[in-house]
Amino acid sequence: MTAAADVDWDALRVAARDAMSRAYAPYSGYPVGVAARVDDGRTVVGCNVENASYGLSLCAECGMVSMLNATGGGRLTHFTCVDGTGAILVPCGRCRQLLYEFGGPELVLETPDGLRTLDEMLPQAFGPDHLK
Repeated sequence: MTAAADVDWDALRVAARDAMSRAYAPYSGYPVGVAARVDDGRTVVGCNVENASYGLSLCAECGMVSMLNATGGGRLTHFTCVDGTGAILVPCGRCRQLLYEFGGPELVLETPDGLRTLDEMLPQAFGPDHLK
């Protein structure tokens, strides 16, 4: 795995901002974009997609994980999330759980306070190993 210091975080933020520009957020007016590096070197992105029935709205991470699987799978290694102004966000709790499934506790997240592992952001997470 590439060390967090060796990842082009600026390029990941650019990709997340580009994805955010295609968000569908007519109800909240709060577009979100995400980008992550995959263990094979690919970058996958996603944006939030709202729905008039709010419970059916999809966070950006959902679209990104779908792209990950649709383009060959793999493990997420480094992740960033931005809002409509391009500022760094942290994923909601639901999305942290989703990221755990596809990146595990060692996934590195860019946060407003610096780089953190998912294990730091979602300690003692429930995961696939619990179902064995």
